[in-house]
Amino acid sequence: MYHSRNSLGPIDRFCAKHPRLGIPNLMLYLVIGQVVVFFLDLVLFRGELSAYWLPFNRGLILQGQLWRLVSFVIIPSSSNPFYLLLGCYFYFWIGQMLEREWGETKFTLFYLSGVVLSIVSGMLLGYAQIYYINLSIFLVIATIYSEMQVLLFFVLPIKMKWMAIIDVVLILVEVVQGIQMGSWVIALLPLASFINYFLFTWGFWAYKLDMARRRTNPKVVQFRSTQKKAEKEGKKVAYRHKCAVCGITDVDDPNMEFRYCSRCDGYYCYCAEHIHNHVHIHSEKR
Repeated sequence: MYHSRNSLGPIDRFCAKHPRLGIPNLMLYLVIGQVVVFFLDLVLFRGELSAYWLPFNRGLILQGQLWRLVSFVIIPSSSNPFYLLLGCYFYFWIGQMLEREWGETKFTLFYLSGVVLSIVSGMLLGYAQIYYINLSIFLVIATIYSEMQVLLFFVLPIKMKWMAIIDVVLILVEVVQGIQMGSWVIALLPLASFINYFLFTWGFWAYKLDMARRRTNPKVVQFRSTQKKAEKEGKKVAYRHKCAVCGITDVDDPNMEFRYCSRCDGYYCYCAEHIHNHVHIHSEKR
């Protein structure tokens, strides 16, 4: 599981010590807020609520309109009711999924951190929006459930990881275009959400990098490679593992656990009794 890989991180320790700090069904309240604002605009404000009163605006915030620091998170994602409900359903779905995976406290902390980073970024750039915060939720889900399939446009099955890659590529294109146009607001707007994403998924990527390093380490021996080498050398063995100290094999004791020692030079296997209790074997060149 993803959270087990991250369990020793400071964020997870904090969440474990404060399990009641989370807001249950946080994503439900956020999408309800968007729907309420949409209908208020439709019935009473003629679009002025979303266009003028709720967006993040550094100049107006400095003049005392402090509600804009948080009101931008409930601005409807679309003026079309169909696309609004579709977007709300999608983000509610992935938000609930991530809340179940991480727990209420960690998910709440993740979203709050994204909002705070967006506020800081907005005060520096002059503008902030909710889109990239919600996108970061999808990127986390795509990281955890990379092989999960969803129906794109309700028809085309596609894996989460490919959708995430497409989204990231499109964002990078926008960033490059923003740099070419000299608009640093467009270029740096997604930065806060990406920082938040890596802040909460660093344990996952560290685990992946460590596994890749171990696979490329010449001292780490896998059974398949060991077996193939023995077959090439014409060796025929009736067992798969044999302890280099006591000589016990998996044929002698099928329940015995065997491990290869990464500190020994060569293909030396040890039983559970001797894996931590043996003299390491090194080549003469060493």
